[in-house]
Amino acid sequence: MPVLFRSLAAGAALVLASVTAFAAGDHDHAHDHKPLHGGVVTEVRDVDYELVVQPAMAQLYLRDHGEQVNVSNSTAKLTLLTGSQKQEVQLTPAADGSRLEGSGTFAATKDTKAVVQVEREGNVTGVRFVLP
Repeated sequence: MPVLFRSLAAGAALVLASVTAFAAGDHDHAHDHKPLHGGVVTEVRDVDYELVVQPAMAQLYLRDHGEQVNVSNSTAKLTLLTGSQKQEVQLTPAADGSRLEGSGTFAATKDTKAVVQVEREGNVTGVRFVLP
């Protein structure tokens, strides 16, 4: 009987280890912080914020555990700091609610710092970026 008990215990430990490894793998995949739109990503409270700054457009995408967040009822203020220059722009929802965006003339360069204050569902979140 003790041999059988040890075999069952070893089998249970193996199953538990497999389940734990599988769950950890799913967790890592759910928190994949790679940019999906060519921008730079910062995570704040399990939400990924991806900032894309182009010469005439700035866009902010939000993902919660890998799922796109509808930002139809959100707004944001983007502040770009390049050397001693400071530029601010309001970001408003795109027509499809997939992102916040603002237009203008953006002279962002490598190492430009960006701060975004996002208002969503009555909460304000500050997000910091350094552009590549």
